[in-house]
Amino acid sequence: MRLALYQPDIPQNAGSLMRLCACLGVAMDIIEPCGFLLSDRNFRRSGLDYRAGVDLTRHESWAAYRAKPAAQGQERLLLLTTKGAQPYADFTFAPTDTLLLGRESAGVPDDVHAAADARLLIPMLAGMRSLNVAQAAAMVLGEALRQTGLFPPSGRCDT
Repeated sequence: MRLALYQPDIPQNAGSLMRLCACLGVAMDIIEPCGFLLSDRNFRRSGLDYRAGVDLTRHESWAAYRAKPAAQGQERLLLLTTKGAQPYADFTFAPTDTLLLGRESAGVPDDVHAAADARLLIPMLAGMRSLNVAQAAAMVLGEALRQTGLFPPSGRCDT
């Protein structure tokens, strides 16, 4: 299981997601360019000292990222999007899936949508636009790990 961030804009969200991945043993990909420097103090602060505990791979572009998944053994790219058609809780996840999150300000472009094997949504009340990207990732990643039995077997991450 992997979590991929497409050109993230907000360092605090990226740092929170890095911490989530470290605590759950999930590999993380950051597809650049980012809207901040990965050395940004807000990124470091929100990720706390979890950077050393996450399997983080940086990709210089979408094209560079797309050249990698086959070599990593990833079978499906699952886009979390408000434009999705399938609720995430009705989807059957696999251990080799990658959950892709778009930019907080703009989501992903059409070619990234087209590359996804599935487009998943989180059902919300009418009139609500979207959840914070880190909250959405935690919800869907939790369900994916539950379905696949990939939650860490023991230990705990202090909050």
